[in-house]
Amino acid sequence: MSADPAHRRQVSLERLAGQRFDLLVIGAGIVGSRIAYEAASDGLRVALVDGGDFAGATSSASSKLLHGGLRYLSTGDFGLVRRLQAERRSIATRIAPHLTAPLPLVLAVEGRSRLCAAKLNSALGLYAALGGRMWPVPHRLSLEAAGASIPALRRESVRSCGLVTEAVTHDARLTLATVRAAVEAGATTANHVRVVELERRRGRVEGAVVEDAVTGDRLRVRSRAVVNAAGPWLDVVRKLEDGRAAPLVRLSKGVHVVVPLLDEWRAGLALFDDSCTAIAIPWQGMLLLGTTDTPQERCPDRVGIGHAEIAHVLGRFVDVLQPELLEGPVVQAFGGFRVLSRGDHTTAHARRRHVVATGSGGMVSVAGGKLTAHRLIAMDALRRLPSEVRPRRRDPREAPLGHPCTRATASILGDLLEAGSAAHLIGLYGEEARRVVGHDEHVADALERIDPNGPDIWAQVDYARDEEWALNEADVVERRTTLAVRGLGSAEILQAVRERLARRPEPAIF
Repeated sequence: MSADPAHRRQVSLERLAGQRFDLLVIGAGIVGSRIAYEAASDGLRVALVDGGDFAGATSSASSKLLHGGLRYLSTGDFGLVRRLQAERRSIATRIAPHLTAPLPLVLAVEGRSRLCAAKLNSALGLYAALGGRMWPVPHRLSLEAAGASIPALRRESVRSCGLVTEAVTHDARLTLATVRAAVEAGATTANHVRVVELERRRGRVEGAVVEDAVTGDRLRVRSRAVVNAAGPWLDVVRKLEDGRAAPLVRLSKGVHVVVPLLDEWRAGLALFDDSCTAIAIPWQGMLLLGTTDTPQERCPDRVGIGHAEIAHVLGRFVDVLQPELLEGPVVQAFGGFRVLSRGDHTTAHARRRHVVATGSGGMVSVAGGKLTAHRLIAMDALRRLPSEVRPRRRDPREAPLGHPCTRATASILGDLLEAGSAAHLIGLYGEEARRVVGHDEHVADALERIDPNGPDIWAQVDYARDEEWALNEADVVERRTTLAVRGLGSAEILQAVRERLARRPEPAIF
């Protein structure tokens, strides 16, 4: 990339205005980014834009799990469970091994319900049968073993337990890695560029007018086909295509709460009930608790989180976790919007399959589904494109988006950084961590911690500005580092990051 991010952005905007693309993708969450990557890798001229930041909405507000779909056994959707398990293996072992790690997950039956315990036994067997032999086999777990893995577990409140192995990831960085892969495949990308109008030619949508949030300038993007992957704003963009279009999806608000992790957890916890939405997992050295499932009429620009929602999340675990864990400080709370198909079921029981449709002007709209299945969702959307721009491939590519850290790089990081920061960078960047620390060798404080209470370092801010399209402090604090989720996004930190981003970068050293 260019050493000057402002110049690089200007070049991207000029390309958006000056070229005619085969495909314009609106929305750079995990699905839109994967669509752009697959299409560009197949030789199409691709433009990818987002009104906010890459992964700025749902794709950075998930439960951080790549899971095999255990909850969908109760709906009989065995095909989806099988596909989710296969995708989880692919992402964890081939696509993004540097951003994933196996996570044993204890399934706990509360109270004394024999029926629920029997359902757990059946679910474990069926989950194992659908998963094949390439992943640890789900099995029953004694209360003693569960307590050894989860020190805060109140065994007296649990009837029975099972153990499955899922995978944990950093959702925002997985999306960023996908955007980077799309760029390397030839796509033109721009964040903070909002679609304000769709343009038709002979009745078909063949472009858009977009507005740069930085300058307020508007420009026209021409394209032979358009995919709307705007997530919670899907129907907003569809209205630009057809003002009379009936809503295609509905929204559900999900809130997660972060608290300090008082002891070492060797597994996560999920309450095995009808909803299977109550989870507690160790993530980035903290404990992530979730989630709510509240119907939402529309998608506001910012997700507001009330005290009642935080209390609801914590209250789900009052009977199964020790009180000192739940009565201590809440480090952070974050929320996002799930995109669900319309129907009679409540949002908590709605099917989690994605929705895809072609509008009156030929625009393909796609949203919903699970983070785990994002590659399959992307391919389904691409199959709906007109034949002249439809990619030839039917299956997603298996090329890795990055690589685990080598011993040589781990040794270099160990010599340069405190142990906590070294391990942190390895977990966020994999082998790319070497570029992060080498990028700023000329800056005196580059390897210092941004806040003594967290492992993120200043080199990450400069790298985010120069190599990862970060335009403002929220881009850095909320998605490219773990400052916000650790409760370290104070006014002072935000100001310091803002000033850092405003510096003119020097040529990178590799």
